[in-house]
Amino acid sequence: MKRHAAAIILFLLVSTGQELFGEEQAGNSSSALQVTADDLLIMPVGENWPSYNGDYTGRRYSSLREINRSNVAQLRAAWVFHPGNSQKLEVTPVVIRGVMYVTSANDVFALDASTGRTLWHYSRPVSSGLLDDAAAHKSRGVAVWEEFVYSETDDAHLLCLDARSGNLLWDVEYADKVKQYGATSAPLIVKDEVIVGTSGGDSGVRGFVAAYDAKKGTLKWRLWTIPGPGEFGSASWPGDLYLHGGATTWMPGTYDPALDTVYWTTSNAAPDFDGSSRPGDDLYTACVLAIDPDTGKLKWYFQFTPHDVYDYDANETPVLVDKEENGAVRHLLLQTDRNGFFYVLDRTDGKFLRATPFVEKLTWATGIDASGRPALSGLIPTKEGTHICPGIVGATNWFSPSYNPNTGLFYVMALENCNLYFSKPKPFTLGETFYGTGTKHPVGEDSKKILLALSPSDGKKVWQYPQAGHGNSWGGTLTTAGGLVFFADDAESFEAVDAETGQPLWHFNTGQSFTASPMTYAVNGVQYVAIAAGSDVFSFALSH
Repeated sequence: MKRHAAAIILFLLVSTGQELFGEEQAGNSSSALQVTADDLLIMPVGENWPSYNGDYTGRRYSSLREINRSNVAQLRAAWVFHPGNSQKLEVTPVVIRGVMYVTSANDVFALDASTGRTLWHYSRPVSSGLLDDAAAHKSRGVAVWEEFVYSETDDAHLLCLDARSGNLLWDVEYADKVKQYGATSAPLIVKDEVIVGTSGGDSGVRGFVAAYDAKKGTLKWRLWTIPGPGEFGSASWPGDLYLHGGATTWMPGTYDPALDTVYWTTSNAAPDFDGSSRPGDDLYTACVLAIDPDTGKLKWYFQFTPHDVYDYDANETPVLVDKEENGAVRHLLLQTDRNGFFYVLDRTDGKFLRATPFVEKLTWATGIDASGRPALSGLIPTKEGTHICPGIVGATNWFSPSYNPNTGLFYVMALENCNLYFSKPKPFTLGETFYGTGTKHPVGEDSKKILLALSPSDGKKVWQYPQAGHGNSWGGTLTTAGGLVFFADDAESFEAVDAETGQPLWHFNTGQSFTASPMTYAVNGVQYVAIAAGSDVFSFALSH
């Protein structure tokens, strides 16, 4: 492990209580790096952004309002940081008391969040012999707890670093890359556990969610997302296919402290596109799982796309919202799924409440019935190719939605897109992806990205903001108490619109495509908004 020379500077600053944390914190610099339970439990977030989605709800909503409708036009780039190692950063920065943590491939950086200056840098080579997303060395960020920083590597190791220096404290291999596992997610801290998942759903692995003791790095529990022989749901997985069925867990979940329940989503079934070898619903693929964080036991599940042959991963963020319905407060889980439907569930028991289409191009199903199951259209992948909507990227994907409690609206970047789907049986072969077979973009058809504001009460579109571009971007959204929605558009610009009306208010052309979602934080009373664009991290503040 190489340690950046700036780590020594950080150590000296922390030891002497100098300018890194400001004069008001100089006498208590040790606590400035300490992440408490209160830091992680605060909802909504304000000056800190302590986890991938900000707070446990997944709403990507901040109480900060220095930047608002009236002044967002004065937003300017405050600093730009180039970490190297990646041309398509997928990280959402984490900020605690003026220190920002970002990842690029297997590297972790601590930055001064007000200037972008490097404080320390943990360097780790990228891994060889990986497949699919892990082979692209994607990393979506870190988790923080007490004086520790946690990161997943491309080959599914969980690292614990010292928040002061970036020194490696422990390294746990939680999945075997030889079996084609990888990792791309940010971990999630719940209580004193670090919860992780894996990538590799298209590589023929058996998915799982696992929790590790945050101090010791010892395994506390593991929940397999493909049932083994004799377990409930195993009928879909004859022979040893359960070992290769997918249902990977490559995005961080959300958490309800009051219900003490973690909500984690799963990916598509494998082999992809060809379901002939895996009859039935293929549990627990394309699901949201409600998990007891103390034991790893499954409380309930809901499957969005049973017997998925369209690559409709359900790894979109499960957003937790409380709303009054029929005179009573209901605890809801909202998800705009890759399959094109906007779902509302009761998160206490997983009861299906309603689902509505949020894209126009939707042909794989004609609707969702009263039990939450899709009414299939009969269109499936074939040897000759079948035109199906949404396409393989989905009506949306892992890039983050957001929810603003002041407007009551849910914001998501949607994609109008179709593909030709092809199917051909393929046996599992170690070292090869488990596709059977794939998709093509129809000649002459256009794709379009649209920022949507949806009403959870009825699923209807309140407003929409079509994007200029070819539908190739992968940027998410952020909403704030300043009445704004920030999002990464399809034309290489970072934009802000009015959260109530969708009226455009500001944009900044980064000159790079987006594969990340924005966040916001404050240092010494100054609000910043940050996002990764291409190979750089941009942070913006008002010009004064």
